[in-house]
Amino acid sequence: MIKYIPELTDIVLEEIPDKVTLAVEISNCRGSCVGCHSPFLKDDIGSELTPAVVDKLIADNFGVNCFLLLGEGRDPEALLRIAAHLRTAHPGLERAVYSGRAEVEPEIYAAFDYVKVGPYIADCGPLNEPTTNQRLYYHGQDITSRFWHKGLDKNR
Repeated sequence: MIKYIPELTDIVLEEIPDKVTLAVEISNCRGSCVGCHSPFLKDDIGSELTPAVVDKLIADNFGVNCFLLLGEGRDPEALLRIAAHLRTAHPGLERAVYSGRAEVEPEIYAAFDYVKVGPYIADCGPLNEPTTNQRLYYHGQDITSRFWHKGLDKNR
């Protein structure tokens, strides 16, 4: 079973390049990032994310073109079932998942259009820094550099 936090579900514009993304926070995180900004997501909390819930979230958020799972939970089969449901019931919607693990199984890469991997390491910086250890893949192609805003002075 995959659980999500309904109160934290939101439309975001910066997680996936050029997408209006419905971001769904997943609990039961397997990560152990030092300085985690959401340590409560390690707990078994929230509501079950079922195909019916996914359908309602999409229906209630007109205009999204990407569905993002912020986390994997602890049930890989349920994660893949959600991805398969998205593929068949919402074929025009792209599928994305963020894993805090350094690498994920080939089945996850195959099930999702976008896969973000890598634990957050403060010394490396976030995804929008060229020094980051995190990577975002689109159908297997590393597109992380799309987050690096060239020419911007971050000290302004």
